[in-house]
Amino acid sequence: MENMCREDLMKMIQSTNFTVIELGMYLDTHPECPYALSTYEEACHTLKTAIKIYEMKFGPLTIHGVETDNGWSWTATPWPWQKGCEY
Repeated sequence: MENMCREDLMKMIQSTNFTVIELGMYLDTHPECPYALSTYEEACHTLKTAIKIYEMKFGPLTIHGVETDNGWSWTATPWPWQKGCEY
């Protein structure tokens, strides 16, 4: 995951986020399903890891990832939805 380009990492974040949301809705009606619960936990871990890697390499993905130690960095890098496969 750490060697993925920006575009591929963003696709992974989007698809994994979709999985987390869908599994969360499934678990609302099937809270005792061990397979769904373990898959949900794995997807959440993958999503958190992917977001952390993305933000370390390319800057904040959301306003919650902005570091203010060196000023306002939100606009210092390309916006998350701007395309490009840069390393």
